[in-house]
Amino acid sequence: MSETPHQVSDVMTRSVVAVGRDASFKEMVRTMGQWRVSAMPVLEGEGRVVGVVSEADLLPKEEFRDSDPDRFEQLRRLPDLAKAGAVTAEELMTAPAVTVHADATLAEAARIMAVRRVKRLPVVDSEGMLQGIVSRGDLLKVFLRPDEDIEEEVRRTVVSYLFPEVSRTVRVRVDEGVVTLGGQIPNAAMIPVAARLIRAVEGVVDVECHFTAAGQAQGAHGS
Repeated sequence: MSETPHQVSDVMTRSVVAVGRDASFKEMVRTMGQWRVSAMPVLEGEGRVVGVVSEADLLPKEEFRDSDPDRFEQLRRLPDLAKAGAVTAEELMTAPAVTVHADATLAEAARIMAVRRVKRLPVVDSEGMLQGIVSRGDLLKVFLRPDEDIEEEVRRTVVSYLFPEVSRTVRVRVDEGVVTLGGQIPNAAMIPVAARLIRAVEGVVDVECHFTAAGQAQGAHGS
């Protein structure tokens, strides 16, 4: 069947800007500005990820620089007040880091980002050593896949698999990631199966099936 789904290793950035535990506040601000990143893994030893520091972790120092919050505000914003007084990556970082493995699927990485409410994930090996970083934008790269590539995979791994006896007469068209199929097939029960399998192909935006089977017009639509 399909050689997709793609893995995190297919889209991750391998050159990662990172800092050590003892990186100073100004060093972190300077590094983020120089490399135009909004977050960095914090490493120890030979490259084991122990946390992540982001612009959101640094901002409380400016927010509370000349303010005098009342007791209620102090209790409500205790974590932010602690960050406002921090001066090193170890004090500021979010730990343990939310990470992902290189062999995770893009769907798994997207699910982690959504559940943990993070915009990027350090990619680590089984020992927690940094291998790269993957962002929300990286996960969307699969939707830039050429329509011709999607069509070829749909024909080879779905149409030929489900409808081998009529695969040459099944029409497959892909436009901006939307897959449309048509033609006559022997078994209408396979229409929802085809739609489900095609939706699993990386880069597919939507699926429309317009088949004729057993003398009746049959259709299925998937998003």
